[in-house]
Amino acid sequence: MAYLKVKRAARELALDKAVHYLARDPDKNLLVLLDFAERLAFDREQKRKVQQLREHFRDNKQIQEQARRLSKNPRMISRFMINWVGNSMLEGQRIRVAKAEELGVSVPSLILVDPTAACNLNCPGCWAGEYRQADSLEPELFDRILREAKELGIYWIVLSGGEPFAYPHLLDVLEKHQDMAFMAYTNGTLIDEETARRMGEMANISPAFSLEGGEEETDARRGPGTFQKVMKAMELMRDNGIYFGTSVTVTSSNLDNIFSDEFVDWLVEQGAVYMWSFHYVPVGRNADTSLMLSAEQRRDLIDRVARLRSEKPVLIADFWNDGEATQGCIAGGRLFFHINASGDVEPCAFAHFATDNIREKSLEEALQNPLFKAMQKRHPYSKNYLMPCPIIDHPHVLREVVKESGAHPTHADAENLINGEIASHLDQIAARWREEAEKVKAGKIIT
Repeated sequence: MAYLKVKRAARELALDKAVHYLARDPDKNLLVLLDFAERLAFDREQKRKVQQLREHFRDNKQIQEQARRLSKNPRMISRFMINWVGNSMLEGQRIRVAKAEELGVSVPSLILVDPTAACNLNCPGCWAGEYRQADSLEPELFDRILREAKELGIYWIVLSGGEPFAYPHLLDVLEKHQDMAFMAYTNGTLIDEETARRMGEMANISPAFSLEGGEEETDARRGPGTFQKVMKAMELMRDNGIYFGTSVTVTSSNLDNIFSDEFVDWLVEQGAVYMWSFHYVPVGRNADTSLMLSAEQRRDLIDRVARLRSEKPVLIADFWNDGEATQGCIAGGRLFFHINASGDVEPCAFAHFATDNIREKSLEEALQNPLFKAMQKRHPYSKNYLMPCPIIDHPHVLREVVKESGAHPTHADAENLINGEIASHLDQIAARWREEAEKVKAGKIIT
C-alpha cells in the first residue's frame, strides 16, 4: 500500500510538471507530452489509443488551437491530467480490469449520478421529468458511492438530476474527493459568484450547460431569462478559469439551428471546450415522438458533425452516431450506468428500469445485477455500430432484457418504451434507420 501511494505521488508530480511544460509552448510540447503518456500507458491497447491521439493532434490545427486555449489555465488542466489521465485512465484502468475479471462483469469507467431530482425549472420534454422531485441522495450515501467507485477504479463521475446545483451538499461532497474528475449537466441558473469561486478553487468539476440554441430557443423551452442566466454563468466560468461545455438535445425541429456554423462559432467564442449532443428519446415529461430525428436527419447529422469537427476548435460528441468510436452501446455497466436520485441503479439516463437500489447494496454488488448481465451478454446489438442503442435502434432488446431480468420501471411512464404507441413508433423509426445505417456502412452514402 505504501508503495502504491509513493507511486501515485510520483505520477502526480510528473503530470503536474508536464502541464506547466505544456503551458510554456503548447504547439511544440503537446506532442512531447503524448510521447510521455504513451510510455505511461498500462497496456498495448492504451498505447495504441495514445498513438492514434498523437497522430490526430499532429494533423489537426483545430485541436492544436484548443490545446493553446486550455493551457492558459495550468491549475485546471493539472487537476484534469492527474484525475482523468493519471487516476482514471492509468491507475483506474488497471484496477477495473482486475475487478472485472474477479466479478465476471464489466466495470465501467464512469458513473452518471443524480444527487437530487429537484429542479428549479420545468422544461417540457425533460427526460427526468417523471421522477419524484422530492427524491435525493443523503450526503453520506453520495459520499459512499464515490468512495466505493474509487475502490473499483472509477474516478470519473458525471452529475445530472434534476439540477445538480439545487443539491445543497454538492460542492461539500465533491471537495472531499479531489482525486476524482466530475462533470455536471446543469441549466446554469443556480451558479452564483460564490459557487463559481469554490469550483475554481477545487478545479475538478466542469459544467455542461444545457441549451436549445440561442436566446429565443432556450427561453422558449426553459423559461424567460434563462439564456441570460446561462450567459452570466459562462462569464463566471471564464473569470474563474473553469473549463466548461454545453449539452444539447437534438430534435427534428432544432437540428439546423444547433448544428449550424453560427451556433458552434458562438460556443467557441464563449469559451466552450466541448459540446455533447443527445438525440431526443421519448421518455420523461410529455414524451413526444414527433421530436425524434428522422432517418434522413440522423444521416445528415453524421455529415454535419464530421465537417464541424474538422473546422471548429471544440470537441463534439454525437450520441448515438458515435457508436463506432465506443464499439456500440456504452450503457448497462459496460462503460457507464446511472444511479438516479432515489438510488435506483439504471442502465442509462433514458432506460428507466432497475433491479437494484444502491441503498441496499454496495456498488460492487450492484454492478452484478441481472439487468446489466442481460445487456452485456447481448452486446453488441448489431455489427453496424451506427445502430448502438437498445432503445431507439433495437427496441426489442430493451423488452427482452427487462423481461429476462425482472426489472421494474422506476416511474410509471417508463413502461411506455415497452408497450403502447411510443413503443410501436420506436419499432418503426428503428426499422427506417436500419435501412439508412446499412447504406452508410456499405459506403453508398459518403460521410
